[in-house]
Amino acid sequence: MPQDKQIGIKVPKLLLPKEGIDLQKWAVIACDQFTSEPEYWQKVEEIVGDAPSTFRMILPEVYLNAPDLTERIKASQEAMQSYLDKGLLEEHQAYILVERKLNNGKTQKGLVVALDLEAYDYNKGSQTLVRATEGTILDRLPPRIKVRQDARLELPHIMVLYDDPEYLVLKDVLAHKAELPKAYDFELMEGSGHLKGYFVDDTKLVASIESGLAELIALEHYAQRYDLHGDKPLLYAMGDGNHSLATAKAIWEKVKAEVGMDHPARYALVELVNLHEDSLAFEPIHRVIFDAGADLVGKLRDWLGPQTSVLPAESFKQMADLVAAAQAPHQRFGLIQPDGYQVFDLAEPKHNLPVGNLQPFLDSYLAANPGQEIDYVHGDEVVDRLGRDAGNLAFYLPGIGKDSFFKSIILDGALPRKTFSMGHAKDKRFYMECRRIKA
Repeated sequence: MPQDKQIGIKVPKLLLPKEGIDLQKWAVIACDQFTSEPEYWQKVEEIVGDAPSTFRMILPEVYLNAPDLTERIKASQEAMQSYLDKGLLEEHQAYILVERKLNNGKTQKGLVVALDLEAYDYNKGSQTLVRATEGTILDRLPPRIKVRQDARLELPHIMVLYDDPEYLVLKDVLAHKAELPKAYDFELMEGSGHLKGYFVDDTKLVASIESGLAELIALEHYAQRYDLHGDKPLLYAMGDGNHSLATAKAIWEKVKAEVGMDHPARYALVELVNLHEDSLAFEPIHRVIFDAGADLVGKLRDWLGPQTSVLPAESFKQMADLVAAAQAPHQRFGLIQPDGYQVFDLAEPKHNLPVGNLQPFLDSYLAANPGQEIDYVHGDEVVDRLGRDAGNLAFYLPGIGKDSFFKSIILDGALPRKTFSMGHAKDKRFYMECRRIKA
């Protein structure tokens, strides 16, 4: 098998704005951010004005239910054609090494590539090279398909993770970074940090990247890393933009019989990011049940089975410490109620993560009790405060360790929704590069 098919990527033909275009106005944040804050997007429009901008070629999802949705989609597609007709974009065939300085002061590295949609399946139980990390909600695809299906260009906000603690993939590229031609270097709008990009088109460096990715799924390496054997390895796991990649896949499946397997729509432009980037933090997402029924805790204990014990905790800190102290195969999560704290200890968990054992119960319980509501919250202070409010009940969940992340997906498939969060809104990917998906 050719290596590009084995590892599911290839060097893309990128389109970048010509010299002289204001890059701070050109690049805007991922369309699925600030969906409850239209004022953010109004400010972006004010900043951009009449300048060429990716803002004109995307549909911020805050407008997905707007009455002028059809007109907005048409306008985005017309902007793509206009920028092409005016010659505002230059083609480059290369990977791009991305360096993004985040608000926490750390710098995150990534690699822009063309990802083969033939190597991806978002359906439950997928065994493909590229897999979803959370369940794909099919009802969310139709409006996104409308945006992409007639578009001439794609602009990526998709982040895809790979598991490379030894930095096999980018080792040589980073060692030669000073020699790489710069693609862009500028400050992002609205306090979102700094973005640099470097072209990687040297044949030896390209080969180094691709052989590094191939090494990650070599049978011996894979077996040693995960203590697993099999001929259907996982190389890439979705980080951000799951539904955008699923949209690209759905369109490709629809058109490929007509356009043939060499068509550009077979690929999606994404940024690959090493799971072990120091800047990349997985933050747990906790659960709060409002107006919780008196029977919820008892039913949860019955659901989890007799091998589950409940430990008392005198404070939030003690609860959190007990949860963090779980030793495999045991798993723990915290329970916060108005009258105090407890810790559930699962001696024989059925899933690889605590949330995988809890969420199916919550889904079942809420379906049977439609008067009760759930919210998914970030942060210790928030989950503690809400869980202590009268009538409420909250579940405190541990974060996902990077060493167990890929193995959890391999063993359990897509994780329950709202399992983890990666970074804050202003740190999400900005649109910068484009690629043709229609001739």
